[in-house]
Amino acid sequence: MKLKIGIIGCGMVTKVRHAPEYHANPNCELAAFYDTDPERAKAMQEKYGGVVCSSVDELLALDLDAVSVCVANAAHAEVTVKALNAGRHVLCEKPMAVTIGQCEAMVEAAERNHKNLMIGHNQRVAAAHKNAHDMVADGTIGKVLSFETKFGHGGPELWTGTKNTWFFDKKQAAFGAMADLGIHKTDLIHYLIGEPITEVYAVTATMDKKTSEGKLINVDDNAFCIYRMDSGITGFMQASWTFYGNEKNSFVVYGTKGVIRCYDDREYSLILETKDGKTNYLSTEGMNTNSDQTLGKRNNTGVIDEFIESICEEREPSVSGKEAIQAMRVVFAALESGKTGQPVKVIYP
Repeated sequence: MKLKIGIIGCGMVTKVRHAPEYHANPNCELAAFYDTDPERAKAMQEKYGGVVCSSVDELLALDLDAVSVCVANAAHAEVTVKALNAGRHVLCEKPMAVTIGQCEAMVEAAERNHKNLMIGHNQRVAAAHKNAHDMVADGTIGKVLSFETKFGHGGPELWTGTKNTWFFDKKQAAFGAMADLGIHKTDLIHYLIGEPITEVYAVTATMDKKTSEGKLINVDDNAFCIYRMDSGITGFMQASWTFYGNEKNSFVVYGTKGVIRCYDDREYSLILETKDGKTNYLSTEGMNTNSDQTLGKRNNTGVIDEFIESICEEREPSVSGKEAIQAMRVVFAALESGKTGQPVKVIYP
């Protein structure tokens, strides 16, 4: 029997990721859509079937197994907790929520209702990252010493096709590039390295993005972070909305026996460089980019497949709320460091 899915929020991320990926998965069917703009929900319903709902409550009253929460950041926690309390499994877009208290409430609601809560960190399921994780874990490059990672593109206005996108509105987005793109790489650092980040020194800035009135937006469009771990591993992370060329989405891990490169080469997505000078080109499988998905070139990130599989197999998803909240703690520390100009310790319970 197929799982019945509802989607709350029908903007670009639903249009190019959630809806087509659910539609392609044989174990589920799209049953309901809601958006504050009824026309956007109707467009999804006309393409994929199901019904259009007039409110979140109306959608959650239906006989659904799971929902995707694809609303603006500021509403993530409220909608997710409501869905979990209604007995639905939830896939929530990143960043998880806008305060640690909200993140904790989401995790608590999932545990109390015995439902899966997954956060949409699609980079964890990218092939090169999964392989790099295994290579680090089995000691292929020896002891990890450092890392560097970047995620940048021309900005969410290009991705959404809306000049005055809600991403630029602090009331709706709460954060800028640091939490939009930096959260992906921060979570990925925890996954690949296998240790939590314990100290952050960050510079956050609004360098170029402007409102339609020509004023700088009130969230960051660039973030530059030095991350440290208790073991001494230290690395650099940059998130940017001002890469006005090709999208950059790379991760490099440096160890005592070699180097692993993920998605930093135009042709090869996974490269192993060993201490003896050899270069091993291991994969050409590319990672989904925002531009590819916007243009409809590639649609399967693997996130929906993992979410559906976790429900069918009655297990936690690979990026559960409990896992994702750790990267959010780092993001909040980075934002504090950006304000104070001082290194900030990351507090874990």
